[in-house]
Amino acid sequence: MKVLVVGSGGREHAIAWKLLQSPQVQEVVCVPGNGGTAKLERCRNLGLGINDFEGIGRFALVNNIGLIVVGPEVPLAAGITDDLRRQGLTVFGPTQAGAQVESSKAWAKALMQEAKIPTAASAVFTEAAGAIAYVQQQGAPIVIKADGLAAGKGVTVAATEAEAIAAIEAAFGGQFGAAGSQVVIEECLVGQEASILAVTDGLTIRPLLPAQDHKRIGDGDTGANTGGMGAYAPAPVVTPALMERIQQEVLEPAIALLRQRQIDYRGVLYAGLMITPDGDPKVIEFNARFGDPETQVVLPLLETPLDAVLLACAQQRLADLPPLAWKPGAAACVVVAAEGYPEDYKKGLPLSGLANAESHGAIVFHAGTKLKQDQLVTDGGRVLGVTATGADFEQAIAQAYTAVQAIQFEGMYYRQDIGHRVLKRNAA
Repeated sequence: MKVLVVGSGGREHAIAWKLLQSPQVQEVVCVPGNGGTAKLERCRNLGLGINDFEGIGRFALVNNIGLIVVGPEVPLAAGITDDLRRQGLTVFGPTQAGAQVESSKAWAKALMQEAKIPTAASAVFTEAAGAIAYVQQQGAPIVIKADGLAAGKGVTVAATEAEAIAAIEAAFGGQFGAAGSQVVIEECLVGQEASILAVTDGLTIRPLLPAQDHKRIGDGDTGANTGGMGAYAPAPVVTPALMERIQQEVLEPAIALLRQRQIDYRGVLYAGLMITPDGDPKVIEFNARFGDPETQVVLPLLETPLDAVLLACAQQRLADLPPLAWKPGAAACVVVAAEGYPEDYKKGLPLSGLANAESHGAIVFHAGTKLKQDQLVTDGGRVLGVTATGADFEQAIAQAYTAVQAIQFEGMYYRQDIGHRVLKRNAA
């Protein structure tokens, strides 16, 4: 089978890399891909945009593509699955209606409330004055979210009322374009975050290993929110008993209500959770696709061929698939970013040391790179995701950092404390 992967980030590199491990996968085509996918054996990049549905569809039909995997949220929200399915193609990724779980936080919140899924108390506003009055009434800390897609940067966890009001004014002032024309204001949940990526065919839903992301730019979880600075799996905070509760209280009710609303949801339902100090799971947000960088730590531990899982979802026969098989041990990913990220940063900086990093046993997933006349250069804020697996967290984390130190580009930045919670827990 030939598989086409839509997207250009670390998540898509990891998906392509994992698909190519299957004896059933002959070739992977990435649209548009990146410098890493360009160098994968039996993989090639296709110079089309992620929103060129007609071009992607035409290529897939002419080249006998057996499965299309949509990585990012933007084309899902724009209806790529609906468009490609109309052309008779097999797609892993929810329809435009299903993608609203991510493209509208207000829509997702209403879904959670109707399905009685545990989540933070919230209110939705379409103008600044009402939102500000609500913040003044509720007090801080409080969470301000732009309703629409804002590349992971539309959420402010405000420690003070002044910070919350500034976030509201920025959203309604156009900082996030149309995404900020409505805001969701939520109570500030405390506890440990966990990411549950679950695959579904719209009838059956199965969680993958739980992961934990590091959202803040700075060590000690300080500074601005980012798309994610590193991750590890399986997250010990999600015990087998807690995973059973998440299945019963979050995943099953969500998929049941989507089905009741006649939304055909075949893809990933990603639940970003807060595990409260009492051990209860509460949903912070839903996403309609694989997490990034969580995918880079979950897929290296998956033993079941990825194409078999995704195809079973796309063909609505997930219930027939045997239980997913997992490798023992742990995986850790350290994101290497450009200086200045998540604000302004330079592109086009030459990269070196990647082969040396991989010789230390790591997998280097490319997130923001491109090939320029056979030279790898930076092409994004999050440049690389350096992943290692090991018998335990200590080994996986140490190996990832050893590999990171072999890499060079001007101004490279990474957090020094990925996995601090799990290392602390083990030390205790």
